[in-house]
This record gives sequence, C-alpha cells and structure tokens, in this order.
Amino acid sequence: MEAGRPALARAPVRRTGRLGSLAAIQRTLLDWGVPRLRDLPWRATRDPWHVLVSEVMLQQTQVRRVVPMYERFVGAWPHPAACAAAPLGDLLSAWQGLGYPRRCRNLHEAAKVVVERHGGAVPDALGELEALPGVGGYTARAVLAFAHGRDVGPVDVNVSRVLARWAGEPFGRAAAQSRADAAVPQGQSWEWNQSMMDLGATVCTARVPKCGECPVRAHCAWRGGPGDDPAAVSAGASRAQARFEGSNRQARGRLLRAVVEAPVREPDVPAAMGLADDVPRAVSLLGALRAEGLVTVVDGWCRLP
Repeated sequence: MEAGRPALARAPVRRTGRLGSLAAIQRTLLDWGVPRLRDLPWRATRDPWHVLVSEVMLQQTQVRRVVPMYERFVGAWPHPAACAAAPLGDLLSAWQGLGYPRRCRNLHEAAKVVVERHGGAVPDALGELEALPGVGGYTARAVLAFAHGRDVGPVDVNVSRVLARWAGEPFGRAAAQSRADAAVPQGQSWEWNQSMMDLGATVCTARVPKCGECPVRAHCAWRGGPGDDPAAVSAGASRAQARFEGSNRQARGRLLRAVVEAPVREPDVPAAMGLADDVPRAVSLLGALRAEGLVTVVDGWCRLP
C-alpha cells in the first residue's frame, strides 16, 4: 500500500428495508471501484489542508493539469499558516497555468481565516467550512468525506450525473444532496465517494457513457436510453464553457502572466492583454483585477500584490 494512503478496510454496508436495493449498489460499486481508483496524489493523504487545496484547484480544471501544480503548492505551503503568511503574489505566481486566479486569492483568504479563527487547523464542521472564503457546499463536504471520513456525499458534476441516471429522473440541488448523503455506506465515505467520482469520470461520462462497462448497470433506470438523459437537466449538470479565445478571461490571464515575469507599465496593459485595439475594455479589466486584489498599480506600474 502506498505510504500515507487511507486504509481501505471494509465496514459493514447499511442494510435497511428502505435502502434494500441500495445495498446491492453499494457493494457492487465498492467492489468495482476500490481496486481501480485512479492514482492521484491527494488520495494519498487525509490532511484537511491538502484535501482543501486539491478541491479548490480541481474546480473547473482537468485533473492532469492539477497534479503537478498541487504537488508544488503543498510542497511550498504545506499548512494554512504557511499559506496565510505568504504574499498573495507568490501564490499567484505558483498558480499560473491553472486559471481562475480568484480561486487562489480565496484559498489565501481561507488560510488566513483558518489561522485567525481556528488555530491553524482546517475546521471539521460543515458550517465552519462553508464560511471559509471560496468554499461552498461541495468543497466543504469533500473535506469532511476525504479528510475526516464523515458519512456525507459531495455532489460534483460527475456524482450529479450518476445519481440522475440511476434514478431515471433529474434532481434539484437539495434532492441530489439528500440522495448522495443517503447512499454513503456507513464508515466507508472515502471509498464510496472516490468510487462514485471515478465512475462518473471514466464510465458514466457526459457525452459518450460506456453503459456496457458500468458495474451497476443492472440498477440503473436510464441505461443509456431510450429517452432523454435525465442528467442533462439536473442541478449541477455539466455545461459548455464559454469560448475562451477572445474572452475577458483570456485577456486577464495574459496580463497576470506578464506581471509574473516583470511589472508592466500601465499604458502597456492593453497590448499585454492582446487588446491594443480595445483600450476601454482593457482599462475596465484592469480595474476589475485591481478591485479583486489580483493586481496592484504603483507609480504607474502594474505588479502582483
């Protein structure tokens, strides 16, 4: 077993009349999922801070891009106090390539709150986790499940898809969360939720589901059709991202990459953003970056904070 990897000892699956059919799904999915879990570095730890960092990085970002960034980040700032004490500019430099720099700023702010209000230890209560900057219901439950072993079901886009297809009907957020929580086998939250996410990521995919390879196909109401995919209209369903080329996000990212290398003169910002022909837009985007605390302007030079 890999050093530091959580133990996968089996606890008894809950069996009640109401969840009788669920018991079969639980055992089948665990038998399929545990032996073939994807080897990801954040799965080799129960450190709440490391789990939180990984979950923030994984928001709207592919796993393969996150792996090297996660390892460098937790190596440089292995606990909340180290992150809180670091200049935001250093974190933003390390964050380059992940996109969505607000996540980095929020993680920095969350680390400060952890140090100031929780003695440097990531809290283990749902409400306290959700009160951290940038932490919503999914991320809070992921920390509870993957760091603390709590019997909760984090509902990401993959889990939402699997739940809707199993039931053969779309769910709102509250209903999906209730179903996810009820499905967790007692004492096996880590194994169950990792298996659910891997099932959605590798088999029960959004566009071309591999229903013939699904270990719990016999328990699925949808099974690839006929009829509309219930996951497509469920809360948390994947949506096509807005075009990146020519977007404000691309322009903002260009400036942030530039100031990581060296300060940029304010008059040169439109060119750095690729918006030399749209100066008002560049000025507006710079103003937003300053308001968000991602860029500072001192004596006419744009720098990292």
